[in-house]
This record gives sequence, C-alpha cells and structure tokens, in this order.
Amino acid sequence: MTTSAAQILVVDDDAEIRKLLARYLEGQGFRVQLAGSCHEMRDRLSNGQIDLVVLDVMLPDGSGLEVCRDLRAQRSSVPIILLTALKEDVDRIVGLEIGADDYLGKPFNPRELSARIRAVLRRQGGTDPVGEGKVYRFDGFTADSHLRRVVDPQGESIDLTGAEFDLLQTFLQRPGRVLSRDQLLDLTRGRDGNALDRSIDVLMSRLRKKLGDGGSGQLFKTVRNGGYQLAAKVDVTDTGA
Repeated sequence: MTTSAAQILVVDDDAEIRKLLARYLEGQGFRVQLAGSCHEMRDRLSNGQIDLVVLDVMLPDGSGLEVCRDLRAQRSSVPIILLTALKEDVDRIVGLEIGADDYLGKPFNPRELSARIRAVLRRQGGTDPVGEGKVYRFDGFTADSHLRRVVDPQGESIDLTGAEFDLLQTFLQRPGRVLSRDQLLDLTRGRDGNALDRSIDVLMSRLRKKLGDGGSGQLFKTVRNGGYQLAAKVDVTDTGA
C-alpha cells in the first residue's frame, strides 16, 4: 500500500467540514470514508480496512477522546489524528496520553492535515530511511526499526503507538546525547518546536511507564533546563532490511 492509496476515515459532526476534507484528501490521492458520530465511526471501522482516522474530539453522541481510549484498550493500532479546538491544550495532552498519534487544532489548513496524515502513515509503515533495517539492544530490550517492534527482557512484546516508537528510536539513534524538547519535537514531528507544547513530556511519561522506567532514571534521565537523555548503552545491528 502506498501512502497516497491509504483509506482515511474522517469523523466530524460538521457535514460541511466532512465534505471539504473528503474532496481535498481525495484530490491528494487518498481514499476517504466519512462518519458524523461515534456510532458511525465504529460501523466504518468494523466493516472495512481503515488505515488512519481523523477524529474530532467533540461528537454528538460522545467524546472522540473516549473513542480513542476504547480503541487503544482493545489493542487497536489504527493511527489516530485528533482534531481539537485551537485553545484546548488539555484535550491535546489527554489525547496523546491515551494513544493518539498526532493532533491538529481547529481551524486548520487541509494541506497541513494531508502532510500530517502522510507523516503518520510513513512512521506506521516503518519507512524511516535513517533507522530502517536496524536492531537496537539496550538494557535487555530489543527494538526492531523495520518491524517497529519492541521486546522486553522477558521476551514479551511491548505495545507502543507510532509516536512512542518514533520517540524511542530518536533516542536510540543518539545514545547519551541530551536532547531538548524543541529538538525532540523537530526530530519526531517534523515541525518546529513550541515552548508551550507539552506533547514530548506526555510521550516521555508514557514511554517510561511502558518500558518500566517509571521516572526512576534507569533508562531515561531528565536533565534540568536541558531535556532528556537515554542513559542505557545501545548496541546496533544492521539487518540490511
């Protein structure tokens, strides 16, 4: 599947916005399905292959945040881009905490949404030319950049969202380096860092929890006025994938 042929589900209660996005995204080569409620979204997801969901937070029969939480609880890995009101920073932070892959504040330019969709799909497909084909071993963990899979010291797979894996891989490619929040935003999101953007802190918290760090500093150190640092030794194998 090429990125442009992906099936995108747009979920928004505003019919005009749905039509506008469908027209634009189809013009960009995507296939598009539409839903105006949580109920319709669940029907679309159960009846066909959806490659990414563009999900409005405010829906007539529930919250997009709750839908996102439910999907992740069901271990669904379908990428989700949340649409939030421009000033609702809390919604954005909560969305990242419960497993959304990215967010976009309303109003937005459809061109930016298209770019975000392509970026998330590329990450989901493991088409990172820098990290592709490498296996990283650190503190008993193994991270396969081609399969985008992390295995713990006991051999159990760890479920990471696309954004969480991107953040981890960024550290694995730069072991021992202190990376600022702005650098991490730029390296993982492909956009300039924003001093008010707390998404990196949220992702770091989630990554530490899933890897069993718990903020103890065993794997990641928080450097005051500096950023974050991967403290573990990293061994890299090139698989040639």
